[in-house]
Amino acid sequence: MALAVVGAILLQIGTPHKGRVPGWWVFPAIEFLLLIALIIRDPGRIDRRSRGARRVTVALISVMTIGTLAGVAILMFDIVTGERGFLTGGQEVDATDLLGRGAALWFTNVIVFSLWYWEFDRGGPAARAADSGVPPSFAFPENATPELAPQGWRPRYPDYLYLAFTNATAFSPTDTLPVRTWAKMAMLLQSLISLVTAILVIARAINVLPR
Repeated sequence: MALAVVGAILLQIGTPHKGRVPGWWVFPAIEFLLLIALIIRDPGRIDRRSRGARRVTVALISVMTIGTLAGVAILMFDIVTGERGFLTGGQEVDATDLLGRGAALWFTNVIVFSLWYWEFDRGGPAARAADSGVPPSFAFPENATPELAPQGWRPRYPDYLYLAFTNATAFSPTDTLPVRTWAKMAMLLQSLISLVTAILVIARAINVLPR
């Protein structure tokens, strides 16, 4: 999970800066500080996770979500207004910059929602590790075919990362199904962000939208 957050921060820093609003670095800076605080409070003993650690985790994912939504909104504005909007100070942004920002936002969207799924499914990582019996929010293939899964199998972060990636590419559930309302709405929002980002960026990059 920590590696995924670091990956998202690196994507935010490495995104083409041309056309980005002043102060864009605030989000990755806050995310890095929250990640450090989380590691200090919870250095790997996920089965003994405190409420404080979970609050820090939720705050971290919330900041990442806000940053991603803001980035998508600004990107949409730049594309629709012909890349000379007041949000970017009238600075012209070419197709390469748009593709770079769009790709970074797409992958960040995958990481952010994988963290939401990981944090709240079956009561969270601590509840899953303790086998607390909280009802699942997602039905994984291992649940339907337990004879093919290792004994005592429980979903881990890579399972949620795969879920978020397939949802962002297929715009719908694939092998893992949401079974609770919050999970369905989260997957809906993730698919919408992914779809809008892909359509607008690709359309602008091949000059479908007018300049």
